[in-house]
Amino acid sequence: MSRLQKIIILGSALFMGVSMSYAQGGTRIVMDGSTTVGPIAKAFAEYYMGKHNDVNITVSESGSGNGAKSIINGTCDIANMSRAMKEEEMQAAKEKGHNIVEHIVAMDGIAVVVHPDNPVQGLTKEQLVKIYTGEIRNWKELGGPNLSIVVISRDTNSGTYESFQQLVTKSERITDSAEYVGSNGAIRQRVMTTTGAIGYVGLAFTEGVKALAIEGVEPTPESVIDRSYCISRPLFMYTNGEPAAGTQLADFLNLYKTDEGRKIIEEQGFVAIK
Repeated sequence: MSRLQKIIILGSALFMGVSMSYAQGGTRIVMDGSTTVGPIAKAFAEYYMGKHNDVNITVSESGSGNGAKSIINGTCDIANMSRAMKEEEMQAAKEKGHNIVEHIVAMDGIAVVVHPDNPVQGLTKEQLVKIYTGEIRNWKELGGPNLSIVVISRDTNSGTYESFQQLVTKSERITDSAEYVGSNGAIRQRVMTTTGAIGYVGLAFTEGVKALAIEGVEPTPESVIDRSYCISRPLFMYTNGEPAAGTQLADFLNLYKTDEGRKIIEEQGFVAIK
């Protein structure tokens, strides 16, 4: 079995009462959560299993909200999340006797993307809010073609949705005409095939679409790390307690702190923390 085949991207990979040992006598590490953090998690898993044949790592991409539920319920070892855990999630974990520990593994920019043929190069944050609340409905209002705007959003269980809400729309209600999709890849595909579409994705998901400048700043690794790009955010991995030093879970989790781990993060299109 190849290393890639060992990375099982299925919700069914999760099970109650995660055991850190599996039938072959090695170590099992279960990850669940964000589709944004997914590429980092899968690349880390492939790299680590290539170095350790006795380790089996499964990665499920069911959304940040489900990642939080999984770590709270004890059905994963690492919850991948593109937004911070909420106070009520922390409290739920505490009530189950868990001590949730936060690890910031990388930085990301939420890129606002349009079809490559769209001549619009950038937006202000105010214009972006008006698009997503339905006040601006046609690209001609923004100097573009006479074309209806098709608003695409992540599903409400997504950490990217919640980060976009926190950083952009705030308490404003998203237009009823918005389409909701389940992953960064789905937004990218919808925008690629729809001339009037606009969506938002993690920085690593901009291939084939056009990322707009926001407030005159393009989403790049440099503008994300210095926070000049206004829709920037950290990416997280959460564990139940600090993994014991010397264990494979700790070794794997701390990969983001190593030179090789930073290289992997950057290869996936994200911003490594120096």
